[in-house]
Amino acid sequence: MYFYIQSKLIFSLTFDGSYQQYYPLTCLLRARLRDINLLMFNFLKPVRDYAQQAWQSSRYIGQGLSVTFDHMNRRPITVQYPYEKLIPSERYRGRIHFEFDKCISCEVCVRVCPINLPVVDWVFNKEYKKKELKHYSIDFGVCIFCGNCVEFCPTNCLSFTEEYELCTYDRHELNHDNVAMGRVPYKVTEDPMVTPLRELVYLPEGVLDPHGVPNDAHRPGLMPSEILQQGVEDTSHTSI
Repeated sequence: MYFYIQSKLIFSLTFDGSYQQYYPLTCLLRARLRDINLLMFNFLKPVRDYAQQAWQSSRYIGQGLSVTFDHMNRRPITVQYPYEKLIPSERYRGRIHFEFDKCISCEVCVRVCPINLPVVDWVFNKEYKKKELKHYSIDFGVCIFCGNCVEFCPTNCLSFTEEYELCTYDRHELNHDNVAMGRVPYKVTEDPMVTPLRELVYLPEGVLDPHGVPNDAHRPGLMPSEILQQGVEDTSHTSI
């Protein structure tokens, strides 16, 4: 048997003319160390992931507690309901307003509703060859106010209002037909018997008590309507 070295490998020539390959000791040690490093890395990876998750969880808990501690330093503010009422936000999802003349009985509101809540009764008018609406109703005792019917209505006959006082003694009274849904929406700012108060996000910077805030006091940042108006103005200037 003869031995010779080529490219850091050891070959042995046997008597039958075949070759056998051997690795030197240094190569074997390097391979063994590499396997040990891989095993240690696989062991440390779950520990590292657990530490990262623990750090993120503690950070989120700290953020929540910071809000709690911030409210602990504030004095309580009492709204004398029903003589004082908070003004709902601009995108508040209150009672749905329905316009009978705009409805085309397409039943899109029924298809997009998660619980198939709206009831649309219509008949086909053979003279004009189109649907004729007879009755429309929504049970607000079951409605989740998701807004799909308002968003997908092709004629905008459905819209949200600021009304949130829908409580009754009989749940069947919450099933509003097209007459009840078509009445004029109620607004807190237009009620002469109520003192409207702003919510916290609509108060000027540094003010926490809505009592005594002047009507012309602006909140930090822009209102959604102001942002929309600014976009329309920018588009008009660009087109010119």
